[in-house]
Amino acid sequence: MSTLGPPTFKLDLPSPIPEDGFTLVHEDVRHWLVQAVIGLNLCPFAKAVVVHDRLRVRVSNAREPALLLQELQEELERLVASPIEQVETTLLVAPWICPDFLDFNDLVGDAQDLLSSLGLEGELQIADFHPRYQFAGTLEQDPGNLTNRAPYPILHLLREESIDRAVASTPDAATIYERNIALLERMGQAGWDELGIRTRCPYHDAPKDEA
Repeated sequence: MSTLGPPTFKLDLPSPIPEDGFTLVHEDVRHWLVQAVIGLNLCPFAKAVVVHDRLRVRVSNAREPALLLQELQEELERLVASPIEQVETTLLVAPWICPDFLDFNDLVGDAQDLLSSLGLEGELQIADFHPRYQFAGTLEQDPGNLTNRAPYPILHLLREESIDRAVASTPDAATIYERNIALLERMGQAGWDELGIRTRCPYHDAPKDEA
């Protein structure tokens, strides 16, 4: 278990998300970040961003992909306009849309098109996570898919500047993906389940046996 204390996220709660639902989403995302992303060192660059309080998390109230894309544009523009010392990266969490991964994958394509239309390619990147993430050519239960699984659909907005700096300071950066896959294959689903990562939001539109 990670010994890192609870991160102090820069949070944005758009009305009218009920407070109890927001609290569950926030806690679930925080737990996943601390126990999996940082705790398993899946992203060696994440800890410093959290420790130095440069992570912004926005929990979306969108029930339709088009509305989430509007919020994504706001967050992309906000990240570009913000000093890196204040906000280095952003998580846009979308608990109320795309319970199906294929639908989410289509949304990610639209998000990439938006990034391009704003002229931000080369300045920002968008990574994505989903409770049912599945890499092409893998089985649903393949442990390697866990590298991109999170309690809720998430669009992660990153600065190219941050990525370049992190890669330059990490000698084995090119092997991170392979290392993560090997680690999760050793852990298996049982080891992942021991991390206690949950999707508890009562408003999350997912099958009851998986919510």
